[in-house]
Amino acid sequence: MSADDKKGKKEIIREKMIERQGEAKVVRKIVMIVAIILLISAAAVIGGGYFYINSALKPVDPDNDKPKKVEIPIGSSVTGIGTVLEENGIIRDARVFKYYVKFKNEAGFMAGEYELKPSMNMKEILDSLKTGKVMEELAFKITIPEGKQLEQIAGIIAEKTDKKPEDVLKKLNDKAFIESLMAEYPELLTKEILAQNIKYPLEGYLFPATYPFYKEDPSIEEIVKVMLDKTASVIKEYKGDMDEREYTPHKLLTMASLIEEEATAKVDRDQIASVFYNRIDTGMPLQTDPTVLYAHGEHKSRVLYKDLEIDSPYNTYKYPGLTPGPIANAGVSSIEAALVPAETDYLYFLATSTGEVLFSKTLDEHNQKKAQHITNN
Repeated sequence: MSADDKKGKKEIIREKMIERQGEAKVVRKIVMIVAIILLISAAAVIGGGYFYINSALKPVDPDNDKPKKVEIPIGSSVTGIGTVLEENGIIRDARVFKYYVKFKNEAGFMAGEYELKPSMNMKEILDSLKTGKVMEELAFKITIPEGKQLEQIAGIIAEKTDKKPEDVLKKLNDKAFIESLMAEYPELLTKEILAQNIKYPLEGYLFPATYPFYKEDPSIEEIVKVMLDKTASVIKEYKGDMDEREYTPHKLLTMASLIEEEATAKVDRDQIASVFYNRIDTGMPLQTDPTVLYAHGEHKSRVLYKDLEIDSPYNTYKYPGLTPGPIANAGVSSIEAALVPAETDYLYFLATSTGEVLFSKTLDEHNQKKAQHITNN
C-alpha cells in the first residue's frame, strides 16, 4: 500500500470519527432537550396538582353566607358525603374531600339534614358533620344490636313505631316489597336471597347500628331502606377483599352471621372463622349449634342431641358447607373475620360457662376439654 493510500485511509477514518462525534453531540442535545421537557412537564403536573388541591380545599364562595339545606343519609360513606356536598355547592371536589378526610383521619360523621354555607372552610364543614347540628329535632332512635335475627328486629321496629311485630315481619317478607328492594339495591340484594331454601330473604341484611329518625311515623319501607343503606355502605368498603375470595355479599353475610352467633366478648372472631374455613377445606360439616336453633326457630341456652336430628338445610350437622343464607345480622368484626380469618390448624372449639372459647386441633383434645368444662359441670 502506497503512502498516498495510507494517508487517504487515515483521512477517511478521521472524517468518520468526526461524523460520529457530531452525531453523538446531536443525540446528547436531543436527550437533554427531552429530559428538560419531561422535567418541565412533571413540574407543571405537580405544581398544577398542588394548586388544584389547594384551591379545592378553599371555600367555594367566601362571600356567600346563605345557608343551604343539605341532607346526609344514614350509612353514607365518605365518598357519598363528598358527592352530596359537591352537588350542593358546599365543596369544590368530592375526590379531594375524600382524600383530605382520609389524610386527616377524620371520622364520626352523623347523618341528618344540615344548614351549610358555601363560605365555610373544610374544617367548619367537618366539624358540623361530626357534631350533628341538624335542622330537625330527633324524633326517636332504633338500635339494632349485633347478632339479632329478623324476627327480633321486627319486634324492635314494632316497639318503636307502635306497630304489631307480626305485621312488621309480614311486611319484611312480602314478595312485592322484597322485589322492589332488589331493584333498588341490585348489588346488595341479589337473586340469592330468593333461593328455595331461604327462610327470610332479608335475614342478615339489616345492619346492627343505632338509627336516628326525624319523623314521628316513618314507614316500614323508610326504616328498612335506611338500614339497607348502611349495610351497602359497609359492604362496599370490603369489595377488594370480597373479590379476592370470590364472595358475593350474600355469602359474606352468611359466613359472618355464623361467626357472630358463635362469638363471645372474650374470643377473637378470626379464630372461629379459621375453624369454619379449616372444616370446609377438609370436607367436614361446620356443626355449629346456632344453625340448629335457627332451623328449629327457637332460642335456648343448650342444644340437645335430639335437636340435631332436624332435617333442615340450615342444620350444619346434617348438611356440609354454609347455610342457605345468614342466620342473624353480623357486625363489622365478624365481617372482617370472615374475610381475613386467622391462620390456625384448629378444627374444634367450645364455649365454657364463663364465656371463654377453647380451641382444639383434634377430636380427642376437644373431647377432653368438653369433659372438663361442659359434661362435668
